[in-house]
Amino acid sequence: MELRRGHGRPRPIGADKMKLRNSTDSDFLVIGGGIAGMIFAIKAAAIGSVTVLTKAASDEANTAYAQGGIASVWSVDDSFESHVEDTLKAGAGLCDRTAVESIVRDGPEAVRELITLGTQFTRVEEGGEDEYDLGREGGHSHRRVLHAQDLTGREIMRALGAAAEARPNIRVLENHVAVNLLIERGTDGRPRACWGVYALDKATMSVRKIVARTTLLATGGAGKVYLYTTNPDIASGDGVAMAYRAGVPIANMEFYQFHPTCLYHPMAKSFLISEALRGEGAILRLPDGTPFMKRYHPDAELAPRDVVARAIDSEMKRLGLDCVFLDISHLDAAYIRERFPNIYKRCLVYGFDLTAGPIPVVPAAHYMCGGVVTDLMARTAIPRLYAAGEVAMTGLHGANRLASNSLLEAAVMGRRAFAAAREQLSHDEGIAPAFPEWDPGNAIQSEQRVLITHSWEEIRRLMWNYVGIVRSDRRLERALRRILMLKEEIHSYYWDHLIDSDLIELRNLVTVAELVVRCAMMRKESRGLNYNIDHPEHDDTRAPHDTIVSRDDAMPAEASARPA
Repeated sequence: MELRRGHGRPRPIGADKMKLRNSTDSDFLVIGGGIAGMIFAIKAAAIGSVTVLTKAASDEANTAYAQGGIASVWSVDDSFESHVEDTLKAGAGLCDRTAVESIVRDGPEAVRELITLGTQFTRVEEGGEDEYDLGREGGHSHRRVLHAQDLTGREIMRALGAAAEARPNIRVLENHVAVNLLIERGTDGRPRACWGVYALDKATMSVRKIVARTTLLATGGAGKVYLYTTNPDIASGDGVAMAYRAGVPIANMEFYQFHPTCLYHPMAKSFLISEALRGEGAILRLPDGTPFMKRYHPDAELAPRDVVARAIDSEMKRLGLDCVFLDISHLDAAYIRERFPNIYKRCLVYGFDLTAGPIPVVPAAHYMCGGVVTDLMARTAIPRLYAAGEVAMTGLHGANRLASNSLLEAAVMGRRAFAAAREQLSHDEGIAPAFPEWDPGNAIQSEQRVLITHSWEEIRRLMWNYVGIVRSDRRLERALRRILMLKEEIHSYYWDHLIDSDLIELRNLVTVAELVVRCAMMRKESRGLNYNIDHPEHDDTRAPHDTIVSRDDAMPAEASARPA
């Protein structure tokens, strides 16, 4: 991994040290401003200085786009055991049971902290009592999803943003794009510790080093690696790519979850239609009104997301359809408008009335179940570097994420990351190596922006066509060949030109694409979100395994991905 931008090899960091004293230094650095990062920052502000890096406005994070809610055992009719079993079932035999049990049991406490910090979940009158309204989504056997109507993510970010603003120890640097982690390496070249990041300030177009005693990756997912996605434009897999370049193992990237129902309209930019609609009784139909999900799974519309997405994909290909239709109009119109106010209003903008008839939907890339390998305290393989939220792979999701477990994991693991970092700092000398300033070398201003935009488009279309909901060995091989060619072209372009946010994201995007393809090629079976027509069944000849890729390994590995 380069530490500065020259054309030669980077010099390894020596033993000379410097105190953390200049204005860019912090006890805690958070890269990303979603639920995991902000919970960490709020808790860390009680004991030290915190810097939060966000690529755009501080409220523009994947969390803000979460409509459904946060799954947690909340009702006396529910149980931890039931939530665990639902999660294991959705994960198709690949979940780490210890991780599932641990995170599920910590869920209620994490939710209570969100409430304490000001999150206002929707409440209803039940038997004369004011109770939280619990939704049910696909794969859940009980109502356990706390929500704020259909804008849960926005409400959580509102509350966390206000809580962070009230804490003077937190400094938020908006419009800063992380480029590379500051990695201290030993004489053997192996990473010894992470001390922060090089980051591009989009306002000045200059790269600064931000030194910190602990660094949390909370960068979210990588939905922009696909042509159609529910994710915001900032979801380009930066945390995964930076961690991979630093030498951290990455695992299970083949398991990219496609949300089954996004609004099909040229101006809607794949607007998400929450799974909560199906949880409340919405039916998937063909253009002639025929329901079809019963043919694919006994739970019909409440089947796991991978089943629903493949069913829709199959029907679209079988009949040559551009979309299928989701119908909730058989429910009371007033209830629909009250339960799903945002979705109702957004659909009206595009000419569709949820209360009057079905709306057109298609699948789109939604959630990255793999990622940076961590233990259950959010620690990565490199000391001082933590990861939490969608960027991380804890073992909770396995081969397919259970609906609304994402915010649960992010909240729990953001809290745990702080606990681990606090413990580290309690016996830490607080000094860092003398990293060099960013050196652009002989890089020049680009006058060929079309090279970036074309490569971006090619990667996303290639991934959609060859590494999407249904895969084959031949498609994967072809995808990898082209991705490696693009990676070399982008690498050369990166070193020859002054960087901007588009180039940084493109470089990360092609790395993520390669990791997804390599992991998919390693898995010679269909399991959960990875469906390969050349290997349509589970591989029952061996125990379920993670697919692990590490830059420091000569070859990818198949083993347990979780560090001890």
